[in-house]
Amino acid sequence: MEKKKFRELFPHLADELVNGKSVADLEGETIRQKRSLNANRRWNGYDPDIIDFIRRCETHEQAAKIIDYMSNEGEISSEMAEKLRRQLEEGGVRSFGKLKEKGYYHRNAR
Repeated sequence: MEKKKFRELFPHLADELVNGKSVADLEGETIRQKRSLNANRRWNGYDPDIIDFIRRCETHEQAAKIIDYMSNEGEISSEMAEKLRRQLEEGGVRSFGKLKEKGYYHRNAR
């Protein structure tokens, strides 16, 4: 087979043969995908706590509902719930930290 025809039929394979570099591994993941996966492992096994959930809230009411829910489900003690409610009343929702917007964990993986 001529080089030109081979390159037309198999452009990526031709590049790999010429440059000696592979863009994909045997499982079909690209190097970029693998890097992204490895970067996201920082959060692997991470279990968000109530502060993480409150930081996703935009309003006082949303945060109060999170505290009530976690208290009712037994995820936090009644003492902790009272402490969080007091902080919410005195300092507002941002007293728990900056807003964690959608994609927070992906953007902060590195």
